[in-house]
Amino acid sequence: MPNSTPLRCVIIDDNEINRLTLEHYVELTEKLELAASLPDAPSALAFLRSTDEPVDVLFLDIEMPHLSGLELVPLLPTPAPEVVLVTSHPNFAVDAFELRVTDYLVKPVDYARFLKAVERVREQRRSAAPAPTPETPVTAGDSELFVKVNNKLIRLDFNEVLFIEAMSTYSILVTESQKHIVYITLKALEERLPFAHFRRVHRSYIVNTRRIDSIQDNMLQLGSYEVPIGKSYAEDFMRQLRGL
Repeated sequence: MPNSTPLRCVIIDDNEINRLTLEHYVELTEKLELAASLPDAPSALAFLRSTDEPVDVLFLDIEMPHLSGLELVPLLPTPAPEVVLVTSHPNFAVDAFELRVTDYLVKPVDYARFLKAVERVREQRRSAAPAPTPETPVTAGDSELFVKVNNKLIRLDFNEVLFIEAMSTYSILVTESQKHIVYITLKALEERLPFAHFRRVHRSYIVNTRRIDSIQDNMLQLGSYEVPIGKSYAEDFMRQLRGL
């Protein structure tokens, strides 16, 4: 992630004073943008699953009612944000690093240590950024492309692809019978696909409009799968769909 791009962050803590402190730190810090400040893990999970804009980092309390921070981390949607755990108990450190979180802050958090955690997040995002020249699908026919899967080019009939899902810096091409992981970001794949009937409907999904069986409550049914329509994509997508 370029340094000029703000990191969108979410604060999750059941203690209001702790949330206000972190909110103040975010406000003080250049290139940080607060997407949400939430009192518990279930509301955070709902927010992350519904937002159309990517979240880069969670400042996540560990001890919370209903669902702890450690229990929330494995449930995060993909692509998952970086996680900075914030807690009063240093003895959680071993559990935290088994989950491969980016950093671990002990309350009360001072601003200098907060800044160090933000820099670690930036370093992690930079190291995870896709290569500047990702693999590009090669045309094989009217509906076919060669795509690179596990270091091998395979011929794939895109008429059989139901949808494409983002997974970190990779993408998953989903058919009725198979899933293919390709080493290209969803954004880069969207720019390179030569098929007009593949439409972006969510920050994490591109769908084959020819394979949509039904639409209900902002959910697309494609075969046995359901794909959500993101709020920021809904109006434009429905207008395009009516014009197909």
